[in-house]
Amino acid sequence: MIWYEGGGEGRRTLVLLHGLGATAAVWQPLARALEMRGTCRWLATDLGGHGASDAQPSYSVGQLAAQLAQLLQEQRCGELLIIGHSLGAYVALALASGWFGLPVHGVLGIGPKIHWPDADVRAARELGARPVRWYRNEEEAWTRYRRVSGLTAEIAPGEECLARGVVRGEEGWRLAQDPRTFTVAGAPLATLAASATARIRLARGEHDPMVSLAELRVHDPQARDIPGAGHNAHVEDPAAVLELLAQLEAPA
Repeated sequence: MIWYEGGGEGRRTLVLLHGLGATAAVWQPLARALEMRGTCRWLATDLGGHGASDAQPSYSVGQLAAQLAQLLQEQRCGELLIIGHSLGAYVALALASGWFGLPVHGVLGIGPKIHWPDADVRAARELGARPVRWYRNEEEAWTRYRRVSGLTAEIAPGEECLARGVVRGEEGWRLAQDPRTFTVAGAPLATLAASATARIRLARGEHDPMVSLAELRVHDPQARDIPGAGHNAHVEDPAAVLELLAQLEAPA
């Protein structure tokens, strides 16, 4: 089961895909802005193994995309625009490949990590092999969730963007994320970008340590910095993301 929420109406559906370790709640500020703008339908999902969506036997970008493709077909979303953050950008590009028969008009990818040194991939695999960690109290679990998702108190002072990030179980509190999702690390963005049949726009927060503007411009010569923002630019400055979306929507 894939958890999702949505709103608005229109001939196009804007699909919002979060990054590794987060949930669809990160899109709440942007979703409010979309409702005020009132020009399209929107749908945000918790990726498999995150938030309220079910854990899966294994994880890959293609597997996550296939799950979402089925949901989008069932929802009869029509023409699609997709905004993906970090891991979500990879999944968005896979959905835009034509492999799943979806009518994707454009993809806005924010902050995808492109360069994967062997040490980074090994570290991700090690995280993916660890058992679920339980915390004695809710506060400890939320502190860990903020660290994993990058949603610090400075970026997301309230609880709005944190929803479904932590769950309670028989052994205490834990992150909702399945640790095995870390094994998606190291997917080849170049291959996905080259396979996309839709318009692509890439962007990053000006201070994002995970990817440089030069790296993004290899795949999108018009890639942009979002001034003053870090890796979670979509939370820090949703208005800037809407401006980039408007450029993607404009006629070629």
